[in-house]
Amino acid sequence: MTLKTVLNKIIVEPAEAETKTASGIIIPDSAKEKPQKGTVIATGNGKHDEPMEVKAGDTVLFGKYSGTEIHIDDKKYLVMNQSDVLVIL
Repeated sequence: MTLKTVLNKIIVEPAEAETKTASGIIIPDSAKEKPQKGTVIATGNGKHDEPMEVKAGDTVLFGKYSGTEIHIDDKKYLVMNQSDVLVIL
């Protein structure tokens, strides 16, 4: 399925939440933090006064409560504004 958004919206596939700490402690589901990193899957064309700076394939960092969660074909995606992106890695 090809996804496309409108204006300055982007679709991000969030990274998986960490399941272990660096020292090997397993983190239970109830204590996992919502990921703030993901891969851009699709972008809109931008607005007249706000061209798109992110493109499909970019890895981005975004705010903790950014975006609207959607599920397509048993996968979780976030739809958010380009302005919700904090850093392009």
